[in-house]
Amino acid sequence: MKSSVIAYALVSIAYASLAVSQLVLPNLFKQRSLSVNPTSEHQSPIMNEPNIALPPSNSADEPSEGAGGVRISDVIGKERAINIFAGFTRDIETTSRRLDDTAQNTTVIAPLNSEIQKLPRKPWEDPREYDALGATAYDGPEGEDRAHRNMRRFVEAHVIPVSPWKEGEKVESTGGGKVWWEGKDGKRIVQPGDIEVSSVASRVSNGEVWIVKGVLNYA
Repeated sequence: MKSSVIAYALVSIAYASLAVSQLVLPNLFKQRSLSVNPTSEHQSPIMNEPNIALPPSNSADEPSEGAGGVRISDVIGKERAINIFAGFTRDIETTSRRLDDTAQNTTVIAPLNSEIQKLPRKPWEDPREYDALGATAYDGPEGEDRAHRNMRRFVEAHVIPVSPWKEGEKVESTGGGKVWWEGKDGKRIVQPGDIEVSSVASRVSNGEVWIVKGVLNYA
């Protein structure tokens, strides 16, 4: 009799353990999945941060093909080598809107950071204004207006309102200067100025971004 009672007790304990495991384990898995999902939901790609420039991919060798929905404004900031100029384009409202518009095709001639850094003056400076107004030429609201006007002139000299842009086709930039390109020794050279195209960084739905080893005339 005693052994029967013990056996019955062991069976009862086993059933109780099984019932507990069936209740607890699903809840554990539920809690685990809940603890993981919120993190993934709150993660966002780093490229969504407007002030962070991503290192370039191998897009210089394999430019991305034009795709519906992807615009120049989406890709120009991803190229670390031209992130100075990319920032300038965001500061000029007319250019920023154009690069975001899939109804307007554009070729952006984007100077390398190193080319902008070695300019004899900042893109928003004009020596004639220093001559006329002195060292305070860009102080105060009026000075800021002058600087913005000069920056707009610099940016628009590098924005070509066509894409595809055919060799030898002379086009007015959005700043008004006449620009074209020609092939020399297997390279694309933008004229005037013999500006070599380092690579075509991106091809998207509303145009292309060309990285260049120089700066077009913007005076």
